[in-house]
Amino acid sequence: MNPTEWPITTVLTFLLLPFYCCIASDAITPNQPIRDGDVLVSTQKKFALGFFSPGNSSKRYVGVWYNNVSNRTVVWVANRDDPVNDTSGLLAVQGNGGLVIYGKDRSTPLWSASVTLSSPNNSIAKLFDTGNLVLLENESEKVLWQGFDYPSNTLLPYMKLGLNRRSGLNWSLTTWKSQDDPGTGNCSFGINPSGFPQMILYQDGAPRWRTLIGTWAGQRWGGVVSFINNQDEVSIMYVPGQRLSFIQDYAS
Repeated sequence: MNPTEWPITTVLTFLLLPFYCCIASDAITPNQPIRDGDVLVSTQKKFALGFFSPGNSSKRYVGVWYNNVSNRTVVWVANRDDPVNDTSGLLAVQGNGGLVIYGKDRSTPLWSASVTLSSPNNSIAKLFDTGNLVLLENESEKVLWQGFDYPSNTLLPYMKLGLNRRSGLNWSLTTWKSQDDPGTGNCSFGINPSGFPQMILYQDGAPRWRTLIGTWAGQRWGGVVSFINNQDEVSIMYVPGQRLSFIQDYAS
């Protein structure tokens, strides 16, 4: 059919489609939430965020995936254990600063990243080109919460594995339950900080495989990993383009 002969309903559908399927900004504000069907894209269009259904499931999750890969590859899931049962989902920044996911019931969130601000409506959620969803204080750009503190089953560059000794955050990978369910599975991989730090793979809470993180007295891996071990944290982080670096406080 010649485009000049398209029915008016078809033309209106194409005109209205961008308003339902994408958001020009890379941020979510109290006045601009993400609805099921919307897609948030990072500044350099490396990653995208939106609602998705894994495999043969009809349940809906908020996830981050590579934007330019034809076969959608989800690398992080927010509500992995709290799915939305239909397409009524909404990802929003609350007036008090928190990030929440609602289903049909807009009074009780299914999932939340709770923070409290002294000034209402003063936070935004931004998707960075690292794949990190970050909740920021709008004016100071102080990080209030970030998705990289809650890894799913994929280790991305600049995402840490280990332990934040001050906050108690445990940065570890956990498997999906299945291809159809991104819920927290029975295998995890992270750092055991007891004694000399070790990378350990757990299954049902029992260690199945382990390795020491090198011998740090002058030895280097030929990779691109940063290692930190001090009073604040013990962690490793993949940093593209860099050799292995060591920040260790032996008195910690």
